[in-house]
Amino acid sequence: MVNSTLIYFILGTYIQVGPLRYLYFLLTLMLYIVIVIINIGVIVVICMNRSLHEPMYLFLCSLFVNELFGSTGLFPFLLVQILSDIHTVSAPLCFLQIFCLYTYANIEFSNLAVMSYDRYLAICCPLQYNTRMTFNKVCIYIFVIWFYSFLKFLITLSLNIRLNFCGNIINSLYCHNYLVVKLACSDTQVNNIYGLFGVALTILVPLVPILFSYMRILKVCFSGSKQTRQKAVSTCSPHLASLLNFSFGCCFEIIQSRFDMSSVPGGLRIVLSLYFLIIQPLLNPIMFGLQMSQIRNTCKHVLLTCYRDTV
Repeated sequence: MVNSTLIYFILGTYIQVGPLRYLYFLLTLMLYIVIVIINIGVIVVICMNRSLHEPMYLFLCSLFVNELFGSTGLFPFLLVQILSDIHTVSAPLCFLQIFCLYTYANIEFSNLAVMSYDRYLAICCPLQYNTRMTFNKVCIYIFVIWFYSFLKFLITLSLNIRLNFCGNIINSLYCHNYLVVKLACSDTQVNNIYGLFGVALTILVPLVPILFSYMRILKVCFSGSKQTRQKAVSTCSPHLASLLNFSFGCCFEIIQSRFDMSSVPGGLRIVLSLYFLIIQPLLNPIMFGLQMSQIRNTCKHVLLTCYRDTV
């Protein structure tokens, strides 16, 4: 029996690709660099431009910081594993990755939920918006989202560390909480109960404000003017696209970890298991940056200024 002093886990999903691993390494590294550059770029634009110091853009800034947090929890790990002949990860590093990735997912959903409430106030209560969504309230919302998410998965981490393990092979590309708990031979009842409670919180807490906000927004759109509908579409479409994209990626990963997916081609399983951790950090800054006219115009201005300075 392997006990709680387990030194390492083996990641069983990696396949030997020979010299192609160097190509995969370069592609993964380039993808990580692009994600870091575009997210930091939009964060800097928002922070440096006073006209963007509004609630919606501050929530976006929190969202982009979270994309960097989640990407850093995955990409350096992937890069090391791609070049390794033996795909192992130390137990402490595995637990740390679980904490980072699960915290990232919870912050993402919670941040998108608060953004939906912000859009509800802007579209349905425009005259009260500045009094109901002040700078101080925005800071409180962001702090609560991050603190609640960190605290929630610190508890998960503490429950995992106490387990005794009878195996060390994880059928995944990265450390997955459910798959790690399945390896335990000690009593996991507390972990399972808290896990179900945590999943319910992760889904229901963001879902309530999202459903409430979009039901009210739809009601206003059907009864409002053409200008109101256009404003709703322009401000809500990137948010909805981001929410649906992330939900799809998370749902597949949950299904894959709990059910037999051997009928799905291995390559497709690998791509979809990384979908919510790769596409979301890449899609959000591009999509919000292109859709939000103030961010788009500010980026153009910054690029033109940089170009003139270099000429």
